Amino acid sequence: MMRGQSERQGINRPLLRKFDQRLNALIQAIYPDSRKRPGFARLAAEIREATGGTISATYLWELSTGKKRNVTLDQLDILAEFFGVPPEYFLNEEVSERVNAQLSLLSALRDTRVRNLALRSEGLSPSTLDAFLIMINEARKVQNLSDVSDAERDSEGAGE
Repeated sequence: MMRGQSERQGINRPLLRKFDQRLNALIQAIYPDSRKRPGFARLAAEIREATGGTISATYLWELSTGKKRNVTLDQLDILAEFFGVPPEYFLNEEVSERVNAQLSLLSALRDTRVRNLALRSEGLSPSTLDAFLIMINEARKVQNLSDVSDAERDSEGAGE
């Protein structure tokens, strides 16, 4: 395959290569239960109702599967507005990582037990909070769960 042809297909274009992953991450963040996640026709209708902008269901599907990558600036703005992210989320790795860390936090806070733990820890001394963090980190190791990523730690500190 010639170099120009591979570039036209987006193979050597990192911005385009991750667009579908970022779009799918936003869809999953808003609709975490895959059984209740709307189809692309309903999602397109929700986007139209919320933003006044139009993106077809077929085009949404093509963007989410990576079959299409030639999103216009207008469509990029519509998607960003609907999902409540800056347009740069789709194009900039640093912005994407920061937003994804916030989405992870939002996802965790949907669990009432996680929210209850957070709310009940209010007012505890810093040393007690540190002890709880140590216990939680050890429990994550026992259950073979990954450590909290640096991006998630950064977003946690951002609210202080």
